[in-house]
Amino acid sequence: MTSTAKASHVASALSVVDILSVLYTGAANISAKNMDGADRDIVILSKGHSAAALYSVLALQGFFPKDWLAQYCNNDAALGGHVTSKGVPGVELSTGSLGHGLPYGLGIAMSRKKSGAKGRVFVVMSDGECDEGTTWESAMIANHHGLDNLVVIVDRNKIQSLTFTEDTLKLEPFADKWIAFGWQTETISGHDYSLLAAGLSQQSGPKCIIADTTKGKGVDFMENSVLWHYKPPSADDVNKAFEQLGENY
Repeated sequence: MTSTAKASHVASALSVVDILSVLYTGAANISAKNMDGADRDIVILSKGHSAAALYSVLALQGFFPKDWLAQYCNNDAALGGHVTSKGVPGVELSTGSLGHGLPYGLGIAMSRKKSGAKGRVFVVMSDGECDEGTTWESAMIANHHGLDNLVVIVDRNKIQSLTFTEDTLKLEPFADKWIAFGWQTETISGHDYSLLAAGLSQQSGPKCIIADTTKGKGVDFMENSVLWHYKPPSADDVNKAFEQLGENY
């Protein structure tokens, strides 16, 4: 997808795709068949630059035909380079400008809490988004209202744009910040399906899963490299990546 479209953010997609896979294969009560259900869960990918990962998971889960993926990033195609909800089944919110997914998810969770509706709201966000004030405002409000139907999963790959998160703005001690805001917080591997599923299964208040991930996971020349935030893969890069991903997965 990213190679054909000459698009960027493939490494960001590889860091989050395991998280999305766990959500859409059972951790979240959501499927192509229950999108009209009032009590289904909601998944928001706030780090919208990882659109390729979300579109791939949605297509594999039957939300739309797989051949749509070939039109990724094409002019006038539904699947934009950043997550877009217009005309794309399964996408809850158009994202890309960071820091908006959690406030939006907070609003839905509050509405459901007040109305008595069931279903949880999962917000998948980047660690770089935690530089945004809206993230911490939302965290404070969620705790104040005791939103036990709101879950944040932070893709903690430690890279944002062309630098490392700790060089841009120090986040550590990261878990302690969420705990101080009153969130039930766990730090687990973002690439371990069993640990992710277990971590997402229970909560007693607003919950934050800090998913320890690797940017460019599974492809050695992409892993932990700031260059691959924007660099589009060549055809040769794709072939090498598929070989390595086949071995690793």
